[in-house]
Amino acid sequence: MEANFDSARFRQVLGHLPTGVVVVTGVDATGAPSGITIGSFVSVSLDPPLVGFFPGNASRSWSHIAEGKGFCANVLTSEQDELCWRFAREPEGGMSARFDGLDWAKSPSGMPVLPGALAAIDCSIESVTPAGDHSFVLGRVQHLSANETVGEAMVFYRGKVTGVTPAQ
Repeated sequence: MEANFDSARFRQVLGHLPTGVVVVTGVDATGAPSGITIGSFVSVSLDPPLVGFFPGNASRSWSHIAEGKGFCANVLTSEQDELCWRFAREPEGGMSARFDGLDWAKSPSGMPVLPGALAAIDCSIESVTPAGDHSFVLGRVQHLSANETVGEAMVFYRGKVTGVTPAQ
C-alpha cells in the first residue's frame, strides 16, 4: 500500500455505497458447517449463472468453506442483525459453534441454509482469484430459492446494518 494512502478514509468514503448482506455458508472436508458474513456479494453472469464475493485472505471461515467445494449465499433480512453479527465475529468454541441453537436446513447440494433467509443461492466453486488482501470467489449457481414473505433485505451502509424497502 502506498505510504500516503489513507485506508480509513477509503473505508469511510466507500461506506457510502450500500451493499447487500449475505451469510455465505458451507461445509469443510469433514462435513462440519461454517459460515461468514459478506457485504460484497454480486451477480456476475446470467448465462452461465454465476455469482461472486470477496472473502478476506485471513478468513479462517472461508478456508473451511473452500474445503467443501461449494457454498450457499443466504440473503439476510433487515430483521436478522443477530445472524449478521454471529457470522461476522470470531466464534467462541470453533467455527461450527456459529450454528449452535440454529434450526438450519440443507440446500440441495448439502450446504447450510439459515432459518428465515430472504433467499438462498446454492453454488459450486468455479474459481478463486487473488484480489489484493481478499480473493474473488466465482460460484456457479446450482439451485435458487426465495422467501417472499419474510421482509426486506438487509444492507450495510455507513458502518451500520439497515433495511431497504423498494419504492412503490
